[in-house]
Amino acid sequence: MYWALLVLLISPAYSFYVPLIAPVEYKKGDTIEIKSTQVQSVHTELPYSYRNAFYCIPEKQTNFAENLGEVLHGSRIVNTAYKVSVMEETACNVVCKVDLSSNDANRLIDMIEKEYEVQLILDNLPVARKFSSADGKYNILQRGHKVGNMYKDDAFLFNNFNFKIKYHKGHSPDTYRIVGFEVESNSHSGDSCSPGGSPLKLVKDAQTSISYSYSVTWEASDVAWASRWDIYLNSGSNAQIHWFSIVNSLIIVLFLSGLLAMILVRALRRDIAAYNHDEEMDDTYEETGWKLLHGDVLRPPNYTTWLVALIGSGLQLGATFLACIVLSMMGMLSPASRGNLIGAGVSLFFFFGVIGGYYAGRLYRTFKGVAWKRAAFLTSTVYPGLISSTCFILNFFLWHAGSSGAVPFTVMLMLLLFWVCVSLPLVFVGFFFGYRKQPFEYSVRTNKIPRPIPSQLWYMRTFPSMLLAGILPFGAVFIELYFIFSAIWENQIYTLFSFLFLVYVILVICCAEIAVVIVYFQLCAENYRWWWKSFFVAAGTGLYVFAYGVFFYWDKLEIVGFTSTVLYFGYTALMSITFGIFTGSVGFFASFTFVRYVYSAVKID
Repeated sequence: MYWALLVLLISPAYSFYVPLIAPVEYKKGDTIEIKSTQVQSVHTELPYSYRNAFYCIPEKQTNFAENLGEVLHGSRIVNTAYKVSVMEETACNVVCKVDLSSNDANRLIDMIEKEYEVQLILDNLPVARKFSSADGKYNILQRGHKVGNMYKDDAFLFNNFNFKIKYHKGHSPDTYRIVGFEVESNSHSGDSCSPGGSPLKLVKDAQTSISYSYSVTWEASDVAWASRWDIYLNSGSNAQIHWFSIVNSLIIVLFLSGLLAMILVRALRRDIAAYNHDEEMDDTYEETGWKLLHGDVLRPPNYTTWLVALIGSGLQLGATFLACIVLSMMGMLSPASRGNLIGAGVSLFFFFGVIGGYYAGRLYRTFKGVAWKRAAFLTSTVYPGLISSTCFILNFFLWHAGSSGAVPFTVMLMLLLFWVCVSLPLVFVGFFFGYRKQPFEYSVRTNKIPRPIPSQLWYMRTFPSMLLAGILPFGAVFIELYFIFSAIWENQIYTLFSFLFLVYVILVICCAEIAVVIVYFQLCAENYRWWWKSFFVAAGTGLYVFAYGVFFYWDKLEIVGFTSTVLYFGYTALMSITFGIFTGSVGFFASFTFVRYVYSAVKID
């Protein structure tokens, strides 16, 4: 039964369908523009606009509208000088000649050394270049074409492009659908349409004249339009390793989680039975262990306003993650809709402010807080303020580098207006109704005088507990983190959202269980200050995520330059903090539920 359910969940990864996107059918002779999104490199993480890469600029320059996600990703969609006529092959055609100054040549050489790639699209389909795998057994398609190539210490520029467009006939008579877009790049000095010459070599501090040319061929294909993205999604050589590793990780984590839960449940049942039995047998029974804390265990914590703000933000993030994963599983946020995942994540987080505000407000009422407006404002600003201020600082580095990844000031103002007009009011609305609702019920009364806390063992302190508790949840995600980091930093496409949904569920279970176990041991040590502890121990997973980011940087990436390094660790730190706030909120509510249940199950005078 389990394996059947697993197969049903992950089967959508094999077939790719994009709802709400209709195919475009072209007639013979229709003109289609080849567009460009950006010029990027995995070694710098500093994308640039196509028009800053010294290519041919069309007479009529057009800037196409981008969605929010594309702008935040650094995409600037512009038209190019390459024209395509449907079903009409184009022989080698010189587009233009570009004269480079010595500074321009030096910059182009630097882009070739850093392996920059030009991202082109035709009919919303990215261009791909084909090359053989290391063992030569199969071909791999990589999006984009390289600016040039290095041979020893010399830089050679690609200036001749042979585009191959694959098609099949549409439903209407004499119509065609584009199902493939490939490119073969060449380097020719002099006339770029004369392949007999030597390759075009760029020399530092030397002026150069470049001739750009292209050709177009059409090839019939039996690939369905709905499956035209499959070659991009299945072109990696590690697909089988991915599947095996994910399934193996899920089985191990499920086994450990079940074992941990079984031990905890057995210990609790024994304790509760012993406490109730001793009270019935002896009126002089002296309370020990965690039952001794019944008059202090639900005493409100310190800094309640900050705690409810973090918990509300964590629930808001959790709802956003879940919604994005489910929508992606349904194909609504597919790679064909560039930037939609980022844009949807930002929008959903703003709209889900009502969820975070509601539970933060009810929790604040439970803590007997009185300054609910201040708490609501902090809930709506603490996490967005951290993200926006950090990104604003990192944006200065992008501005200084002249990168298209720099978010325009107008977009910043739009996001600020979106937050003020949508997110902030929704958080206040949710907080208001949560604060008016009845607080969470307790089965015990809190003593007026707090009892002293005995000295604690070193491993029960907060930071050691975070390190110990973060291992198990991290084990549920570390395999998937590799592919997520590869998609973000190595220009890969991530599509196995069915696996990600399973990992999300397992992560929530692991965070809940490990937080409950740590809180149980803390209560047994007669320490009733568990509120913040339950949050931090589950949030400790974020420390491991950041540590994995450091490992990924040194072991997998070849990022060069101070600016690129600052950007990588800055964004990785934000990802780790976001992850920690989410997992911490899960651990807090699991522990809160556990404590309320446990103390309602024993007889207390």
